[in-house]
Amino acid sequence: MSSEADVKFEIGHVLFIDIVGYSKLLIHEQLEYLEKLREIVRATESFRAAQREAKLTRLPTGDGGALVFGTSPEAPVKCAMEIARELKKHPELRVRMGIHSGPVKGVTDLSEQGNIAGAGINIAQRVMDCGDAGHILVSKRVADDLENYAQWRPLLHDLGTCEVKHGISLALFNLYSDEIGNPEPPKKFRTTESKIEIVTPTAPQKSIAVLPFENLSEDKANVYFADGIQEEILTRLSRIRDLKVISRTSTQRFKNTAEQIPDIAKQLGVAAILEGSVRKAGDKVRVHVQLIDAEKDAHLWAERYDRQLDDIFEVESDIAGKIAEALQATLTGAERRAITGRPTKSTEAHELYLKGRYHWRNFYAPGYERVREYFEQAVALDASYAPAYCGLSLYYAWAAANAIFPPDVWPLAEEYVRKSLSLDDTWPEAYNSLAAVEVYYKRNWPAAEHAFQRGMELDPNFGDLHSHYGMCLSYLGRFDEAIAQTERAIQLDPFFPGTNLHYGTLLFFSRQYDRAAAQLAKTLDLYPDYAAAHEYFGDVCAKRGMSHEAITHWCSALNLNGRSEDARVLEQTFKAAGFDAAVRTLGERQLEELDAKRARGEYVAAAHYVFVHIKRGKLEDALALLPKMAEEPDWFALQMRVNPILGPLRSDPRFGEVLAALTLKETSK
Repeated sequence: MSSEADVKFEIGHVLFIDIVGYSKLLIHEQLEYLEKLREIVRATESFRAAQREAKLTRLPTGDGGALVFGTSPEAPVKCAMEIARELKKHPELRVRMGIHSGPVKGVTDLSEQGNIAGAGINIAQRVMDCGDAGHILVSKRVADDLENYAQWRPLLHDLGTCEVKHGISLALFNLYSDEIGNPEPPKKFRTTESKIEIVTPTAPQKSIAVLPFENLSEDKANVYFADGIQEEILTRLSRIRDLKVISRTSTQRFKNTAEQIPDIAKQLGVAAILEGSVRKAGDKVRVHVQLIDAEKDAHLWAERYDRQLDDIFEVESDIAGKIAEALQATLTGAERRAITGRPTKSTEAHELYLKGRYHWRNFYAPGYERVREYFEQAVALDASYAPAYCGLSLYYAWAAANAIFPPDVWPLAEEYVRKSLSLDDTWPEAYNSLAAVEVYYKRNWPAAEHAFQRGMELDPNFGDLHSHYGMCLSYLGRFDEAIAQTERAIQLDPFFPGTNLHYGTLLFFSRQYDRAAAQLAKTLDLYPDYAAAHEYFGDVCAKRGMSHEAITHWCSALNLNGRSEDARVLEQTFKAAGFDAAVRTLGERQLEELDAKRARGEYVAAAHYVFVHIKRGKLEDALALLPKMAEEPDWFALQMRVNPILGPLRSDPRFGEVLAALTLKETSK
């Protein structure tokens, strides 16, 4: 995966368009309206001119799309006016538009359906979101550019400031004349001061985010150590029930950021921020930390620690204790013991553990042996190091649950988690792995649920546990509880890709397709290159009857996964023969891929074949493999009662028989 520094951005002039009230239309109306809107857009002179110069990129969305012009700031405005004039002939089409110029990133265009991303796209959508039907809203940046042209000045009407998603404030202008646009102030602006008053919940006073620590060591390879100290301080704090502590994965997006502390705190929903730096040289370490009141942007407490390496746990404990004191958090005796714990006396084992955690977080792919090796080396040096055993268990359990490693690794996952808990039964992360062993491998739901609940007692701020518990509840059809758990996970870890994807997935499982689409759109807003989110979004679009959008997202997923030829064939087949033929063709190509993997001796779960056979329309082949899918100890088996993709099989009596035989011991609930 390329780093942010490797990505090339350029300024794009973006016109974002959508159909107001789209989700309330009947499916055939949605398709008709979208096609009519596309015809109108494609017929504009601005569109055709930019296309002739190869200065136009299109990004379809569920209810409209974005046009990115590489020509001038005037281009999207002219295009919007042309569209607005034509729309007067189609009163049934209630459309709004937003325009912004900003940084965009382009990838290889797929027959004019390439994927584009960047702040320019995101802000243009925010601009549009502030309007109602008929509005053409422009950002202040665009208005400033247009002010240089006499023809535009009379059309620009200052609306004031609008606070939108993620705490961003936008200064907006309404563009209209006697002929085009909507002269009425948008509903969101109809206040006495002509600006939006957004009431945002006040962050709890006892809430904190620990930002990534700066690595000041001369050896830049010591970044693993700085990251590890940040994570361990955060882990100690998260054990305190009286504090709200944001998970590490969400704070990582603010590494090396230029954003101001109050803005970061607002996005994370916290009152305090901890910043820090670490310098490690040989067996000496310097840790500098400062606790900041985000609202006042003022220091609450700061400290510098110059210690020997084997004193690092005392430093972490002291920092956690001082923060709790500064935020006036109440600690139980158990919580005091938890934040002062010393999991190992071996500094070498600790460093190996930190390296394993660093590689797990930053580079882990199933089969990446260095993760396993670091944890194994750590327990070889200290056979009583509970977190390192837990790391080994998670390594195996995560891959087995996702059907990446074969089922025969489950005994190792169980052995290591039970060893970890025998050494320290208060280590919260071990209960996440134990829950996986119990639900996927042992099919013992009461034991899994007990593990989830025990882990959350020990660490009420552990977002991963809430997310995993929510997903497991969805397998049982307990969707209200599942959604509540996942929403709690998102509060604790708002920017973690996996949690956001899980939320969209369980909404998909519960057949709440509009909500699933909105959540997956938000996920792709945060992470435009997230292949799994594109794939699920495609599945959601298919269930909503939005075939064009489904193909677009599936193509994005294939491209991001390095299967550009499959994407090309899928798109060509869709254009030539329609949606059903395209899906069948994709299934055939994926079947070839699965057979090739198996021929190479790689493990392929039966579930993957079942899903591919459904795409191919070969339901008998899918049904034949269904018993094997149900037997295999992974999350695909437990999805059987809720996953809409299995819908074509449900009417066959054999499906019910297999489902009845899938013995997941449940509570009386």
